[in-house]
Amino acid sequence: MREFKVIPVLDILKSEIVHAIRGERDKYKPLKSKLFNSSDPVEILKALRTKFQFNEFYIADLDAILNKKPNLEILTQILKISGINIIIDPGIVDSKDILQYSKLEIKKLIIGLETIRSLDEVVNALELLGKEKLIVSIDMYKEKVLTRAKGLRNRSSLEIVRKIKTLGINQIILLDLFRVGQKMGGIPPIYLEIQNIFDGNVYVGGGIKDYKDILSYIQHNFAGILIATALYDGSIDIEKVRKIES
Repeated sequence: MREFKVIPVLDILKSEIVHAIRGERDKYKPLKSKLFNSSDPVEILKALRTKFQFNEFYIADLDAILNKKPNLEILTQILKISGINIIIDPGIVDSKDILQYSKLEIKKLIIGLETIRSLDEVVNALELLGKEKLIVSIDMYKEKVLTRAKGLRNRSSLEIVRKIKTLGINQIILLDLFRVGQKMGGIPPIYLEIQNIFDGNVYVGGGIKDYKDILSYIQHNFAGILIATALYDGSIDIEKVRKIES
């Protein structure tokens, strides 16, 4: 069985960590959690690192994704924290964006189907970064793929995953925005179908309800989960989560 990762999610909007729900980004509000006394991204990441010993984090820079106003100053501060690995979705649109983030000390760059204009950008990213530093996010809403790329519109997630596989991508994220923040639980059947046809690492974001959900993803040989709500509201015991990777 492959190594399984539990990766805390930091959704940054208006330079604060927000509680994301159903992809309704205009309604996102600053995160409130008993674990933290702040919604400041740097302070929350430090707490997750020092108090709970997480060392890998997923950052969705919603200011960059929505308004092309990346939080580069915050990201620079975060990258100065020792002993951490950052996976970031900064709303990559084109090669210029890829080049900008290739210069930063991030572990992996996410190319989101929601924002790219063409699969050519995936090819460009592979050439610049290599497949180990690249993850393609299959962005969905109620299992329908969200994308600007002309060649991918109206194609099923299975068709798109097969296409991405032929490009040499070996890491993907399945992210259904409708499931985000709702703790719906369970594994959607389409995720299992994708897992069966994709040879690389498949991560899942959104909908995690409890510890049993995590165990189910492990049993089905997924590579890991991205988690926010159930972690930050106390639905899942952080100490139990940490033992998964120890």
